[in-house]
Amino acid sequence: MATATRTDTTLTVTKIGGRIGAEIGGVRLGGDLPEADVAGIRAALLAHKVVFFRGQEHLDEASHEAFAELLGAPVAHPTVPSADGRYALGIDSHHGARANQWHTDVTFVPAYPAFSILRAVTIPPYGGDTLWANTATAYSNLPEPLRVLADGLRAVHSNEYDYAALRPDALPEALAQYREVFTSTKFLTEHPVVRVHPETGERTLLLGNFVQRIQGLTGRDSRALLDLFQAHIESPENTVRRQWQPGDVAIWDNRATQHYGVDDSDDHERTLRRVTVDGDVPVGPDGVPSRLLSPENVPDPAFGIASGASTSDAPAA
Repeated sequence: MATATRTDTTLTVTKIGGRIGAEIGGVRLGGDLPEADVAGIRAALLAHKVVFFRGQEHLDEASHEAFAELLGAPVAHPTVPSADGRYALGIDSHHGARANQWHTDVTFVPAYPAFSILRAVTIPPYGGDTLWANTATAYSNLPEPLRVLADGLRAVHSNEYDYAALRPDALPEALAQYREVFTSTKFLTEHPVVRVHPETGERTLLLGNFVQRIQGLTGRDSRALLDLFQAHIESPENTVRRQWQPGDVAIWDNRATQHYGVDDSDDHERTLRRVTVDGDVPVGPDGVPSRLLSPENVPDPAFGIASGASTSDAPAA
């Protein structure tokens, strides 16, 4: 049975999974949240990797963004225009936003987001759940020889991949959005396969569907290793699944998770809004940071700062 723990505020944290996930109650999200509540949310987020809130229907784009600012600097998607001209990314089932792939947000740039905050707006009558996986426990539960192997690997991530092969049933508008918008700037970034979390010190597996290859290996060997490590991330006991309700909010530590939006709601509308908080450049166990391979710099987005610009570890020009 799940047990609730109380912080030094009215906020409660109820663990809902053995390795990942907690529900937070007693809080009304917004930009005016007391410091003690923000600290409690951040602590729960670092401990449980993804946290859920019910009954946040009062949030709109402005208050969603204002809350995000309490966790760090909001940052827009590097290529996809926002729904409000600022930071709120529209995730709309009618425009191809059915992920159906395990991924960590925006790993094709060096300083990908630290946190993602997803708000449910329109929920289908069935389906459309989201799953999250804990990439820290995926690493720590590897057999020691695999941990040693992973520690020394580097992988190239890109937003340019064979979308049609992964989604053979994709709608034409989804393919068009991918080609014309998502890859309007083509990124290649080399990350360590294992990053050291800057706040918890944990080692996490940095993989997902944006990975093209493991550096220094043939395509066949690269794919075999990627499939091996990814299978540990996706192991059922390492995941949590959430059935959305209108007004729900999920926040996850994007440095220690992957997630998967299930495409099983047929043609029903599913609309969510996501605001991301800027992250830092990952560092591997050997102390070597990630590096941008192309283009020469992360371009400024349509609004706000470029990814990594809010940290002292932003990639050099």
